Parts: sequence; C-alpha cells; structure tokens
Amino acid sequence: MSLNDPRWGNQGNDDDKRGDKGRRDDQGPPDLEDVWRDFNQRLSGIFGGKREGGGQRPGGGNNGGGGGTGPQLPQFSFKQFGGGIFVLLALLVVVWLASGFYTVEANERGVVLRFGQHVETTEPGLRWRFPAPIERHEKVDLSGVRTIEVGYRGTERNRVLREALMLTDDANIVDIRFAVQYILQSPEDFLFNVRFPDDAVMQAAETAMREIVGKSTMDFVLYEGREEIAATAHALLQSILDRYQTGVLISRVTMQNAQPPEQVQAAFDDAVKAGQDRERLRNEGEAYRNEVVPRARGTAARLIEEANGYRDRVVANAEGEAARFNQIYEQFARSPDVTRERLYLETMQQVLSATSKVLIDADSGGNLLLMPLDRLMQGGGMGGAAASGEPRVSNQSTDAPMTRQSNTPFDPRDRDMMRFRDLGGR
Repeated sequence: MSLNDPRWGNQGNDDDKRGDKGRRDDQGPPDLEDVWRDFNQRLSGIFGGKREGGGQRPGGGNNGGGGGTGPQLPQFSFKQFGGGIFVLLALLVVVWLASGFYTVEANERGVVLRFGQHVETTEPGLRWRFPAPIERHEKVDLSGVRTIEVGYRGTERNRVLREALMLTDDANIVDIRFAVQYILQSPEDFLFNVRFPDDAVMQAAETAMREIVGKSTMDFVLYEGREEIAATAHALLQSILDRYQTGVLISRVTMQNAQPPEQVQAAFDDAVKAGQDRERLRNEGEAYRNEVVPRARGTAARLIEEANGYRDRVVANAEGEAARFNQIYEQFARSPDVTRERLYLETMQQVLSATSKVLIDADSGGNLLLMPLDRLMQGGGMGGAAASGEPRVSNQSTDAPMTRQSNTPFDPRDRDMMRFRDLGGR
C-alpha cells in the first residue's frame, strides 16, 4: 500500500476492526496514533494509573460493537518490566566496553591514561583499554618530521626581526634565519614533560644559536662558518632538549640566510669591497715576496758556498805551505848553504819568469848588465826580416846593447832599475 493512500493510518473504519483484546489484522501498517496511545497507557499502568474509559477510536464506530467503556489492559508490574531494563543495561554495557577498542598505526604509539595518570604505551595494532571515563588514550606520531622556523614564517620575506637579529663577538648585528627539523623519540616525555613542545623547541633553538653567534665574529658567521655553526647549533640544541627531557630528537638544523641588517647594508658592502681590496693587495705583496725572497736566498746560498770554497782553498793552501815549509826547514837544518842557494834560485826564477828584462851581475867588474829581452826579441824579428830581403830599419836603441856605460840617458826613477837594484843588493 502506498504512503499516499488515504487509507494509511485510518484502516479501523473500513476493514481493520480491532477485537476485544486490541489486536488488529496484519494486512496494513499500524496506526501511529494508536501506537502512541498504547504507549502512554502502558506507561501510566506501570506507575499505577488506569487506562481511560472507553470511547470510539478515530475513524468512527465503537470498539467491539458496544457503547460504554472499553476493555481494560492488563497491569504490568516493575518485576515484569525489569527484564527489559536488564537487557537494555546489558546492551549499554556491551556498547560501553566496545568503545574501549582503538587502533594504533605503524608510525604511531598509543599512550594510555587512567584517570589522567600514564599506565602504558601501546605498540601499533588493534588495542583495548577501559572505556571513558576510566581510561583514555593519546596517539603520538613518531615518524613525522616537524619543522620550526626561527627568524621568519613561511617565506624568508616574512621576517621576524625579534628572533632574527643577533649580536656577534665583535659587536656587530647580523640577521640570521634558520629552520629546525625534529622527530619524537619518547612519546611519554613529549606529552607529560613539556606543555608546549613547539614553543620549547623554538626557544631552545634561538638560545643555542644566540650563544654560538655571540662567540663568533661577523665574517665567520656570514661566510666561512655557516656549516660549522649549523653543526654546533645542532649538538647544543639537542643537549638542551635532553636536559629538559622533552622527548625530541633533532634531525637537522638548516641555515636559510645570514646577512647584515638592511639599515647598514650599503656600509657593509663598502666594507666588504675594502676587505677585498686589502686581500688583493696582500696577495700581490705575497706574490712579490715569493718571487724576491727565494732569489735572495739562492744568491745568499751561492755566496755562502763560494765563501766556504774560498775558505777551504785558503786553508788547504796554508796547510800545504806549512807542510812544505817544514820540509824545507828540515833540509835547511841539514845543509843551510845549499838550501839557501836553492831558495834563492827558485825565488829568482819565480820573479823573473814574469818580466821581459833580465839583469846580470858581472862578478869581475861589478857592473850590472841590463838585457831587455823584449827588445832583443823584437830585434830578432827584424833580423829575420832583413835575412829575407826586407829593408831593416836601424835603431840605435835596439841594435846596441844598453849598459850603464852606454850613451842612453840614465833615469834614476826607472821602476825596473830600482827593483832589480834591490834584488842585486840582496
């Protein structure tokens, strides 16, 4: 029967007449007004009330064909109704106990709390606990990487100067922005030891970075020390968080940017250029020094070696002369006259071998003869030229031997004459 049928809920006037006991045919749906009336009558019967007197049901006609009051429904006692309450309570207990089941994912850990106190930490899988309000559970993700940004939010342009500006050891201000990535290693410490874990990690990271920057120079922070600062901050931050027992494991500290403040950027650029010029000039000086110093060292080493060689030569000659003198002295001690004559002849040979003039002392007359060998040699050459038929130029100074009795004027200042006179006197 369709819901739009006008006979829906009004079957009592046509075909569906109720009997004495209130039963109806099963050919149609129940009348909602009858169901609600029966429910009210049963509820009033439980609390000791009586059903109202007879009357006609909606739809016309008397109940059972007679006038007056209808038949009374049987009275239900609390004992009879207790079985339904017990079933309802049992059903509620089952539903309540079933609410204690929960599922822990593979990357999570379940923390069970009994009246707010930690009881156990459950592994991944289907778990059960006492339902609320006795116990409750918290799920903590251990594998998820969490990121804390210090000095900026989202992008580097969205800066937070209160966090980014830091003071260096050489009394300069730098703008540092970095990020901290961490995971959880102890869900119990993460839940119970720190009220706001993200704020704790951020404050600890800022504290560690300020400590490291405060012990470093500005050039070290901005240029060559970025990686070292990040590694040092990682270790220092982890030690701080372990001291507080936060249950956090730092995975990475990343330096996003480090630069001077915008207000002094131009002056800083000038200072950087001056530093670069200084380095360039220093490098040029170093190159010049590397070119000149090795050359000077080589020259000094050569002079030292030459001096050492000269010293060795002079010492060796002196030692040889001393040894020869000792040998001569031994011979002189044996035969003084012969040795004296030999020394005289050797000395004269050494002296006269480098001169072109020879002086001969005549024992009989006591005259000192001068033999100009250079001129005699020139004369011999001219004599050979005459023998060959060439004209010979006569030269008195060349043809005639020069003696002290010759017509050649005597020059007492002649250096050779004075030297040979001294030799002859000895």
